[in-house]
Amino acid sequence: MQVKRRKNESSENLIKRFIRKSKKEKIVEEYLDRTYYKKPSEIKRQKHSRRLAENEKSKQKEKREREG
Repeated sequence: MQVKRRKNESSENLIKRFIRKSKKEKIVEEYLDRTYYKKPSEIKRQKHSRRLAENEKSKQKEKREREG
């Protein structure tokens, strides 16, 4: 991954852009996942719990939009 400096861009903005891009591509997350072995059943369990959390979050959001 590369982030090139734009014209008249400060180094702080360059670093912020790099951090945003790395988060978007989930580079750090993938590194942390690969550092330790996880059993396939553990991976399935984590995916399932993430899906449940996302569904709950979207339900809460819809509820707030209806009320407000």
